[in-house]
Amino acid sequence: MSRGPVPPEYVRKLPVYVPGKPVEEVRRELGITDEIVKLASNENPLGTSPKALAAVREALDDLHRYPDGGGFYLRQSIAARQGFPAEQIILGNGSVEIIEMLARAYLGDGDQAVFSEQSFVMYGIAIAAMNGKGIRVPATEDRRHDLDAMAEACTPETKLLFIANPSNPTGTYNSREEIDRLFSKIPDSVLVVVDQAYFEYIDRPDYPDCMEDLRNGRNVIVLRTFSKIYGLAGLRVGYGIADREVIDTLNRVRSPFNTSSLGQIAAIAALDDTEWETRSREENLRELDRVQAALEQRSVRFTPSVTNFVLVELDRDVRELFVELQKQGVIVRPQGGPGLDRCMRVSIGTRVENDRFLEALDALL
Repeated sequence: MSRGPVPPEYVRKLPVYVPGKPVEEVRRELGITDEIVKLASNENPLGTSPKALAAVREALDDLHRYPDGGGFYLRQSIAARQGFPAEQIILGNGSVEIIEMLARAYLGDGDQAVFSEQSFVMYGIAIAAMNGKGIRVPATEDRRHDLDAMAEACTPETKLLFIANPSNPTGTYNSREEIDRLFSKIPDSVLVVVDQAYFEYIDRPDYPDCMEDLRNGRNVIVLRTFSKIYGLAGLRVGYGIADREVIDTLNRVRSPFNTSSLGQIAAIAALDDTEWETRSREENLRELDRVQAALEQRSVRFTPSVTNFVLVELDRDVRELFVELQKQGVIVRPQGGPGLDRCMRVSIGTRVENDRFLEALDALL
């Protein structure tokens, strides 16, 4: 017999986000003595910006102080980089926290939010956590967001529409033309959330920087993160840029001191390290092309990616394959859900790490 209060049914039905195990625990469980290659979380394999590391080391003596609750200096740095007033910027404990803020701020019982079926799992969880009604729209055959269908799914009860561009876990993207067509179809009452966590990796002429949509007066909030190309995943810093009214609303539901002092300091330094950003992008593009070419040579199905990961599809049970890869010292991310039950997401690592993955895959296939 359970003790204490019973949570609401919609909370009891929430799926639990399952993180990967620590590398050392995998090594212990499987008795692996070789170096383990982690290609599961889309991290920057080159590491953290040297400027960010230096800034963090200098700040260690001040850890007894609370962080700046409003992130004044980081918001000023982002404002200078993106060309928006600091008052239009909000910080989050990763961009995921801003997704949760949006759900808390705009969704009540039964309010609707639209998102793509094959996109970031946290959209659906954030919506359900507020007892909102998530409208899942099937992806296209090539695993992109069907923005026309998403626009048609909007009703007078729709408050939010989430777009991952590029999308996780598929690695696909929607073009400027498709984004423009979406905005021409949806009502102004819908706030479009464009999650561009992988923005800095993209090298496509028709890929839209949705900061331009905000500049053009569209009802949009654009999310970015320092967890990916900037190599600050362990410090959890993301940001959103939107109209001042939207930012004011989000600040009403934001927890105080939601970004750490070290995170803020590291992010400021990382923004200034354009050399590291360029190197990380160019290295990823080279290795992404090489890994995808290697998969094609092996007749392994995959979804062409523009990010720092690739979605691989196999005929075998992906959970079984995941365990077998672990035994060979390679950790990937198994997927699930509609159309993804035989897929695994593989981050692009260094050349050595990617070769380890391909060798392990060869051994299993």
